[in-house]
Amino acid sequence: MNGKGWGMRGRFVATAVLVAVTAVGCGTGKQDDPVTAGTPPATPYDGPLHLPHKEVDEDGVEAIRTESGAAGKALECAGEIYDGGGGPGGWGENDGGDTPEEGLEAYFDIEVPDVPREGYRVERAEKNRVLFSYDVDGRTKVAVIVAKDRKNSPGWGPETSASCDPAELPASFTDSQWYEIWTDEDGKRVPITKVHTSKGPEHCDWQDAHFLSVGSDADGDGKLYGRDPDGVLPEGMLTAAYDGDARMPEGARDTGYRHEDRSLWLVEDDPSKAYVRTPDGVEAWPAVAEGKGCA
Repeated sequence: MNGKGWGMRGRFVATAVLVAVTAVGCGTGKQDDPVTAGTPPATPYDGPLHLPHKEVDEDGVEAIRTESGAAGKALECAGEIYDGGGGPGGWGENDGGDTPEEGLEAYFDIEVPDVPREGYRVERAEKNRVLFSYDVDGRTKVAVIVAKDRKNSPGWGPETSASCDPAELPASFTDSQWYEIWTDEDGKRVPITKVHTSKGPEHCDWQDAHFLSVGSDADGDGKLYGRDPDGVLPEGMLTAAYDGDARMPEGARDTGYRHEDRSLWLVEDDPSKAYVRTPDGVEAWPAVAEGKGCA
């Protein structure tokens, strides 16, 4: 994770350039007690707390599974694993914790992950490793394994971690994050690896613009669109002009995706624009030009 504010590595390569800086450090800060007694799960994770894991120069779900080791195995996602990896290569003697709980706090301080920072419980404990889990409806959505006195890492600290898509986390957490989660035709939250919107980054003075990510770069079908009614984006950023009073094309179809009073419509054979229906009409969001972003 390592503070990557744009979520799963490789999923939103283009979008990451736009808003990653705004997301780093967006957590709530170190909590006095991130661990709760919790309710024991009906079927606790019974696999190994240590598995071989390594960083790979690839993107996608399989790469994250390889990098997240045992933590990835402990997840109970409704969809695919979203983010994860091994801990830092090492830290000083004042960075590790004296207890597993302090090791969990070290994970938040060192990794700066985009996950909740309180509400974890001990799911499994062994001599030198402890699995902390953050559960939603009795299923593990964030898993953090802390270990004691690893090589070049004195004390307790993060060894591996993994998380499900943010859409599987509570709204009480996700409502304060950089992304906006959409729902499907049944009112269920849609993974942000399928669709999400976000405001433009303030450090580029783009906060009055909006971006829409559809599909996955890792799967080869990712597209990024922009809404710029006030003209805050630089020339050439969008492949066409934003149109706040557009006519819905005849070939557009309703995706079923909704965010508040907006609905998303797409034309299957023309990915150059996304159409967003609002109570006031139809907006045409043009695609963002390849390679364009916020420095």
